Amino acid sequence: MVFIYLYFFLLGLVFGSFFNVVGLRIPVGQSIISPRSACPYCGHTLRTGELIPVLSYVIQRGKCRKCSVRISPVYPFFELLTGCLFVYAVYRIGINAELLVALTFISLLVIVVVSDLTYMIIPNRVLLFFLPLFLVERFFNPLTPWWSSLVGALGAFLLLFLIAVVSKGGMGGGDVKLFGVLGYVLGWKLILLTFMIACFSGTIVGLAFMLAGKVQKRNPIPFGPFIAFGALVSYFYGSSLLNWYFSLIA
Repeated sequence: MVFIYLYFFLLGLVFGSFFNVVGLRIPVGQSIISPRSACPYCGHTLRTGELIPVLSYVIQRGKCRKCSVRISPVYPFFELLTGCLFVYAVYRIGINAELLVALTFISLLVIVVVSDLTYMIIPNRVLLFFLPLFLVERFFNPLTPWWSSLVGALGAFLLLFLIAVVSKGGMGGGDVKLFGVLGYVLGWKLILLTFMIACFSGTIVGLAFMLAGKVQKRNPIPFGPFIAFGALVSYFYGSSLLNWYFSLIA
């Protein structure tokens, strides 16, 4: 298993680097293929040795090799995060059909967080790319009962759409559509849990930021990271959390 974990960790590092590119380019209409990655400050085109996930950042001490301007630690962070999440998925799920769902799920969430943190946008193109993948994966590896995916997708979309209408823009359209996609993967019970966790964690962090003076009241903050957090917790621990909760009120 050590070699399997190592393989998925390295795979996650590579994909995490690619997800950074997708999350940064797609929202602004840029190609993910060309031009090649370059320093955002001096325009230096990165060579192969400067594109090794995490390792290049460490070797270059977090600076551009040409202009020496500090590179954002966001890049290696999401590379490492993706690698760790890939390994954790293997650890929790094992090598089976559901693992493919988990890796696809993680991939979508990483891209969404990168995009939302940078631009406060969850691109339709990203959601439209992943939705068919989930449709196929859940067809071959359905939830129990099978209709839970349909109820989860439709219910989550309508719930968030209603909140967006009532709040007059308090909930972004990207968040609404993202919940619909996640609802298909998680089913109706876990998507409700995702919503509660996302709202709770978002409220706590938002209040902390306001008390620290980092954001002003009524200023929007990206909700995507909290959705991603809630979705991951629900995916890996949702059943246990629900059983624990129902045992308390029984």
